[in-house]
Amino acid sequence: MSRKDAINSLYMKKPVSSVSESDRHTDRVRTGAISAMGTSLKQMTDSANLASRLQEKLEKGDVVVEVEPDAVEPSPIADRIPIEIDPAFDELVRSIADNGQQVPILVRPSPATRGRFQIAYGRRRLRAAQILGQSVRAIVRNLTDHELYIAQGRENLDREDLSFIEKAFFAKNLEESGCDRMTIISALCSDKADVSRYIAVARRVPERLVKRIGPAPKAGRARWLRLAEGLENAGDEINVDGILDDERLVNSGSDVRFQAVLKSMETKSVRAKASRTDLWKTPAGKRAVRIEAREGKTAMIFENKVVPEFAQFVSARLDDLYRVFVSNREEDSD
Repeated sequence: MSRKDAINSLYMKKPVSSVSESDRHTDRVRTGAISAMGTSLKQMTDSANLASRLQEKLEKGDVVVEVEPDAVEPSPIADRIPIEIDPAFDELVRSIADNGQQVPILVRPSPATRGRFQIAYGRRRLRAAQILGQSVRAIVRNLTDHELYIAQGRENLDREDLSFIEKAFFAKNLEESGCDRMTIISALCSDKADVSRYIAVARRVPERLVKRIGPAPKAGRARWLRLAEGLENAGDEINVDGILDDERLVNSGSDVRFQAVLKSMETKSVRAKASRTDLWKTPAGKRAVRIEAREGKTAMIFENKVVPEFAQFVSARLDDLYRVFVSNREEDSD
C-alpha cells in the first residue's frame, strides 16, 4: 500500500482494494453458485420436513391435504375401463369448477418414491383437477396393498359405479397380480362363486375389445357370455374393429357399441346355422320342403303352393312314422 493510501485510510476514506477485477468477478460467480446450492438445499430440507410432518400426522390417523395431481400415481391394479367420451365426467368437471371439490380422493404414500402418492379411488376427481389446473383434496392413509385393493373395490361398489365387465377385469387383474381369493372377494364384496364367474368371463373376452366397447353398464354376465361365445364361434369371419369404426358408434354410449357387436355376432351365428339346411324336392324336381336345424331344434317348412295340404298329411301320420323310425333303429342296433 502506498503512503497516500495509508493517509487516506486514516481519514476514513474508502480504501483502495488490492484485489484485481478478475478476482472480484470470480468471487461473484462463486457466491452465485453457492447461493443456488443453498436454495436447493433449503427446498430439499423443506420437502423432507413436510414429509416428516406428514408421517407424524399419518401415525395419528388420516390426513386431508391439498396435493398436486402430478404427484399422484395410479393404483397398480386398474378397476375401470377408460372412456373417451363421457358426458358424466364433463359434468363433474363443470361441477368442481363451479363449486369446488366436495369429496376428497383417497391416496396412500407412494411405496417407491418419498413425497409422492398412490391413488386408491377418486381417479375421475383427480383427472378433473388436472384438467382444471388445480390441486386435489386428498385423504392420505397408510395402506398395505391388501387394504388398497379392498378400499378401491369397496368405494366403487358403494357408488354402484362398476359395470359387470369392469368387476370381471378387476378380479382378473387382482388374481394375475398375485392376490389370493379372499382379498378379491373382499375387494368386490362378493362370494367365491361370483368371483370365479367374473374371472371366467374376463378370460374369454379380449381386453382390447372391452376397451373399445367400454364398460357397458347395462350388459350383465349372460350377455357378455353370449358375446364371448359369438366371438369364439365366429373366429376370423367377423371384423369387430370394422363394426366399432363406424362413425355412428364412435360417439355413442358404450351400451350402444356393445349391442352393435353382439347383434353382429348373433346375426352371423344365425346365418351360419340357417345355411345348414336340407331341401326335399318332389319327383318333378320342385322344392317342396325345407328342413332347418337351429339351436337344438329342427323345423320342416312346407311350400304350400308346391305341395298343398302335404303338411297336414305328414302331421296326421307322425305316429306311424315314429313307429317306423324306432323299429329301424332297433334293427340297426342288432
